[in-house]
Amino acid sequence: MSTMSRKNKVPNDINKICKPDFFYLNQKGGKESLQELIESEPSISIYDEIDGQLQELVKILYPARKIKMEEYPSFIEAHLKGMSKDEYGVWVYYPWSQRLIHILDEEEFTTVRTNRNCYKITREEQQFLKTKKIGIIGLSVGQSIALTMAMERICGELRLADFDAAELSNLNRIRTGLHNLGLKKTIIAAREISEIDPFLKIEIYNDGLTDENIDDFFTRNGTLDLLVEECDGLNFKILSRIKAKSLGIPVVMDTNDRGMLDIERYDLEPNRPLLHELIEGLDPNEMKHLTNEEKVPYLMKMANGDDFSIRLKASMMEIEQSITSWPQLASSVVLGGAMVTDSARRILLNQHHDSGRYYIDLDELIQDKNQAEKTSSSCYSNPYLPLEKPQMKSIVDKYFRSNSVSDFSITEEQLDKIIDAAIIAPSPGNNQPWKWYYSHGV
Repeated sequence: MSTMSRKNKVPNDINKICKPDFFYLNQKGGKESLQELIESEPSISIYDEIDGQLQELVKILYPARKIKMEEYPSFIEAHLKGMSKDEYGVWVYYPWSQRLIHILDEEEFTTVRTNRNCYKITREEQQFLKTKKIGIIGLSVGQSIALTMAMERICGELRLADFDAAELSNLNRIRTGLHNLGLKKTIIAAREISEIDPFLKIEIYNDGLTDENIDDFFTRNGTLDLLVEECDGLNFKILSRIKAKSLGIPVVMDTNDRGMLDIERYDLEPNRPLLHELIEGLDPNEMKHLTNEEKVPYLMKMANGDDFSIRLKASMMEIEQSITSWPQLASSVVLGGAMVTDSARRILLNQHHDSGRYYIDLDELIQDKNQAEKTSSSCYSNPYLPLEKPQMKSIVDKYFRSNSVSDFSITEEQLDKIIDAAIIAPSPGNNQPWKWYYSHGV
């Protein structure tokens, strides 16, 4: 059947990929254009909740007055000033989902949608943030950041760059549906943002950041005010910072491990070394075609591998051995979205001025108070933590009891060979998590 072989295709026209259409019925030709659309697309679903939005708007315009439900119609009628509800606001059509939605126009829509930000973000600050442009490179961790920024509306324009398409294994951390498998991550993010706020300007770069489009990404129709770097390509981790530094653009990065947030204020420190001097001497051209396994030593250097969590260190040693790439968890990705958005907002509002690395390590902040007791009773509570002597003795005693071994012993030479082998065995970040228990010749 033809439906069984259909693929997730998108039109060539960028405006049909992820940008909605607007119909203003109070403008010349608006009614006719909308009617033509409805007649040409019989599968359109129409959503008209303008009454609820107008009621919210009226409530916001008169916050100190306790308006009764029966009073809202007269307040709304006065606000409309004779215009019909059908003509008020704008009808927004989303081609990819064939949904037609009636909403308030931009100024009133934004007022209502961001009202619950007040006064954590003042209305004056919200208007100022509306003028800001933010670029995001990499839309795995970056997708959560983009959506959080859009919901909080800390900018008026987002530029999204990623070359990759959504795969099933991405859905452990990227919030999207199965119907979007095979679609570019840029398109998925842009569509979801447009469905939250169609007035936010979204520009997508489906090839990711490249040598050919890097200038366009940073400066087209105005220079970026802030860069969020979350890409896997190590060469562009460096090249994007070189570009940001030359333009005086601050860079924020979340590493998805131990809640690590990285801030580089090239706008305030034009001579600041790239990535806190951790990438001095690294040539981006040498990193273009590295496999995931080959990237590991560079990542360890860039992110200061000694500060990785124990489980990430262990995982890095298994890349292209028992796993294909480094792990990322949804909980960490969502946390990163919150941290980057909060920090970016404060940077743009001139409320944060420092460069540095910051950790919101949930394992440390929300510790298990009974961890010591639990680890003494079970060696499996965390397989990457070294055992203490009572645990080791318990395991050894249990092993020998269960196997009825009473006369087993090893020579000093055998013991030396075992220890030598352990010393040279791979381990996470050269951090051997084992100890030795040797007693009575065994």
